[in-house]
Order: sequence, then structure tokens, then C-alpha cells
Amino acid sequence: MVKLSESALNPLAFVAARWTPSARVVRRAALAALAMSVVIVVTGGLVRLTASGLGCPTWPTCKGDSLLGTREMGIHHTIEISNRMLTYVLCAAVGWTIVAIRAMEPRRTGVYRLAWAQFWVVVANAVWGGVTVLTKLNPYVVSFHFLLSAALITVAVLTWHRLAEGDASARPLVGKPVRQLGQVLAAASAVLIVVGTLVSGAGPHPGESTGKYKVQRIEVDWKTIAQLHADVAWVVVGLTVALWFVLRAVDAPVGPQRRTRDLFLVLMGQGVIGYVQYFTHLPAALVDLHMFGACLVWIAVLLVLLSFRERPFAEPGALPAAVPGRAQVSEAAEAAETADAAGGRAATASAATAPGSPAPR
Repeated sequence: MVKLSESALNPLAFVAARWTPSARVVRRAALAALAMSVVIVVTGGLVRLTASGLGCPTWPTCKGDSLLGTREMGIHHTIEISNRMLTYVLCAAVGWTIVAIRAMEPRRTGVYRLAWAQFWVVVANAVWGGVTVLTKLNPYVVSFHFLLSAALITVAVLTWHRLAEGDASARPLVGKPVRQLGQVLAAASAVLIVVGTLVSGAGPHPGESTGKYKVQRIEVDWKTIAQLHADVAWVVVGLTVALWFVLRAVDAPVGPQRRTRDLFLVLMGQGVIGYVQYFTHLPAALVDLHMFGACLVWIAVLLVLLSFRERPFAEPGALPAAVPGRAQVSEAAEAAETADAAGGRAATASAATAPGSPAPR
């Protein structure tokens, strides 16, 4: 049992000594953290698309010495401060995941570290969000803010997926050329996301529309960047289709094939939204929906890569085949002695019945 003094220094160990969650509870906690990682992206996009990016013009306070500001600051302040408060909800979801993983049995150090990595990415992104305010929504700073959110989603997906696996060494389910094609697909998808942030940085939604603050934009025609974004998207679609045909040709397991199919469907939906928002000159609602789709695309890409291998759970009490135990050695020796005795009796019987042998008395 953990002593009271020890629990004050390590509350996670105190909780773990008194509560052991089921695997389902732990995985649901990780899924909640992943869901909140996506929600914070959507609400963050809503802040910029409603021109509420400077609804709180300072950071870490909202205005002057006020942490939350006042209602008199208007609707933009309400939207901005609501998004800031959602960061605490995200921290609570990640914290719950950390506690649940720490308390589960058996201990899983690798997954526990992934959960803590989520926390530190949240902290880094919260600080970077403050930088976006202090730089008056510099488009490059805002773009990196979204990329940090993508990093958070990446770690959240890894945490959630690893909880459904064992801790044995990863075992590939497809050949090396297929895995390399998947890596090219992931790299192209990352480029797609980066270019997408540049479209937002050059587009007609600077994040603040009162004219009180001069918000810098990327000095390039947003339609030019949007065309590049569409070109990269078609490359990703082509790689996805190629991967699906390759998986079918090599008779890969069902898992990778299904994940690749799911990615294709998400890409198709995202493409429809992208083209509609382009021809309607980037309406705010569709842009935010497109940001949500970008999160789903990246999650689908990660799940495709993760489906290429498996990590089985170690069987309890199993002994390695290369290192036999004493009982196994004794049984093998006894079997060998029995075989030798049986062989000796067979040889004697054979000699007794051979031609020219004296008849038994």
C-alpha cells in the first residue's frame, strides 16, 4: 500500500494502488482525448472564421488584468474565451487518460509515455496559441498552430490504437514495398495539410474584421495556393487507389484493405467539400467543415499505417521456445531413454527371428 506521504508526492501511484480500470474504460478515456483533440481544432477554426481571433487581445489574460474579460466586450470575446476554456476540457480528457493508463494492470510504460506526450503537446499548443494572439494573428504562426494540433491528433491516435495491441515486438502484416508505398502516402498527406494551412493564410478570413488591428496575410493569390492544394490532394487520392490495388493483388489481410478503403471514402467527402467551398469563395461554415475533414483524413492515414503491423499480447505463463525449462528438459530426457529402451527390445526380437537363429526353447 502506498503511504500517505508517498501519495502526496505521487498521486498517480496513490490512485493506481486503489483502483484498477478495465481495458474498456481505459480505451474509452483515450478515445475521449482523441475526440477532444479534433473538437479543439474545429472550435479554433470557428474563432478565426467568425473574426473572433482577437476577441481577447492579450494573453494569457483576456484584456488587461482580466483573465476572462467582460460581456461588454461583445460576441467575438465570447467566442474566443469559450475556445480558451475548452482547452481546459481537453486537458481534463488527457489527464483522465493518463490516470487510467497509470492505474491499469499490467503496467504499460510505452503507452503511459504516449499519454504524457499528449499533455505536453497540449501545453505547447496552448502557449503557441498565445503567440498567435501576441503576433496579431500572423498567418504563419496560425498555420503552425494548426500543425501542432495535427501532432496532438497523431499522438492521441497512437495512444488509442496501442491500447488495443499488446507490447510484443511489432510483426509486419504486409511486405516492405507495400509499407514504403504507405509511407509515401503519409508524406504526401502531410504536404497536403501544410499547403492547406497556407490556403487559409492567404484566404479571405484573417480572423479579425473590425479593422482595429492590422492582420498580416500571406501575399499570394489564395486561388493559386488552392490550386496547388487540389493538385496535391489528387496525388494523395492516386496513391490511395494504388495502395488499395496493391493490397488486393498481394492478398493482404482484410484490415489494411478496409483501412485504405475508409481513407478513400474520407478523401472523396473532403474533396467534395473542398471544391464546393472553392467555387463559393470560401464561406466560413464550409471552411470549418473542411478543417474537420482534414482531421479525419489525417486520422485515416495514420490508421492505414498502423494496420500494416500487429503487436500480439504475450500469453501469460508462456515460456520462450529457445530456452526450455527444467521440466521440459527432464521430459525430453525421459522420452529419449524410453525410445532407446524400445529400440533395444526391437533389435533383440529381430535377431531372435532371423534365419539361422536357434529356435527359442
